[in-house]
Amino acid sequence: MTQLQPDIFVNNRPDTDGDEEEDYFDYFYDEPGSEPGTLIIEPDAKPSRIILIDYDEDNAIRKVDITPNACAPYIGTNTVSWMDIQGLGSETVLKQVGEIFNLHPLLLEDVVNVPQRPKLEDYNNQLLVISQMVRLKEDESGFDTEQVSFVLGKRYLLSFQEEELQDCFEIVRDRIRTSQGRVRKSGADYLTYLLLDTIIDGYFPVVEHYEDRIEALEDMIISNPDRDTMQEIYDVRRELLALRRLIWPMRNVLHLLMRDHHGIVSDEVQIYFRDSYDHVIQILEIIEAYRELAASLMDVYMSTMGNKLNEIMKFLTVISTIFIPLTFIVGVYGMNFENMPELKGEWSYFMVWLVMLAVAGGLIFYFWRKGWFKPIYSLKEEAKS
Repeated sequence: MTQLQPDIFVNNRPDTDGDEEEDYFDYFYDEPGSEPGTLIIEPDAKPSRIILIDYDEDNAIRKVDITPNACAPYIGTNTVSWMDIQGLGSETVLKQVGEIFNLHPLLLEDVVNVPQRPKLEDYNNQLLVISQMVRLKEDESGFDTEQVSFVLGKRYLLSFQEEELQDCFEIVRDRIRTSQGRVRKSGADYLTYLLLDTIIDGYFPVVEHYEDRIEALEDMIISNPDRDTMQEIYDVRRELLALRRLIWPMRNVLHLLMRDHHGIVSDEVQIYFRDSYDHVIQILEIIEAYRELAASLMDVYMSTMGNKLNEIMKFLTVISTIFIPLTFIVGVYGMNFENMPELKGEWSYFMVWLVMLAVAGGLIFYFWRKGWFKPIYSLKEEAKS
């Protein structure tokens, strides 16, 4: 078995800037009256570069930064050709790719005009699959998204990415390079499955991150809730909703891939898409569970704030109750009547103080026995239950 030469298959991962603000609820839409198939190139889009990986069971090659015309000889061969177009900023390159592979103008429009809703479209001898890849931000304050589009033909696969090598496909490239698994023995449809499954599995680390955030929020709500805590709860709920919106359409995409007979995806590979479908269902169930937990956190927050207010009101009520009889005693002996026998007694002043202290001490002891001075230690356990 021949493997790729080290000098041919080289990883060059350029650094990219991922600090842009992400709008989780933004999808692309055409300008009213615009011609169908119009390509809208974003001003900050990365220049397009093409990486070709061509392989069969015995051999595999990798070519970097090739021109679209250099891809033409690999159409119609018996090998599997993967053209990975990274960056959507070169309109000329993208149009040349569309001409060489006979891409429908509407197909190319969906690929270039990002972001699009994940979907599957059948263009006769080609399948367009649009997906959304997610990754955690460096500061773990949320997640970034990137559209990845696939055009599947009989023996070739085109993949379009917004960024250069900021993906999770390295494990698939390594399998091709080292001939691990069955990827070198299968067609382009199996390669599409591997890439889609890798994108879907990339959701699991992001979802697990929100489990940690929710647990931290629970502790924060119980110990010391404030306005920042409430804002954090809203952020988590919003991000989980956005995550659900990204993964939900993939359920329909995979359902079509594993049910419909397009003539491009073999029956054997359709079975593998069932596994990806199960992963999507699992991710959706986890997201729904965390959304419910995030919603309940708001109830716990309001309950905690209400209990804190009740504690303050209870304390003030106890203090007021203690001073009510003392105020009554002082008010009685503060009246200006001459015939009050206690006013002329030698020990009257000290006796009044003794009575007031006894009343105050008795009330304090009574409230202590009733547990009114005891804080609500069991709040955290009640909230968890």
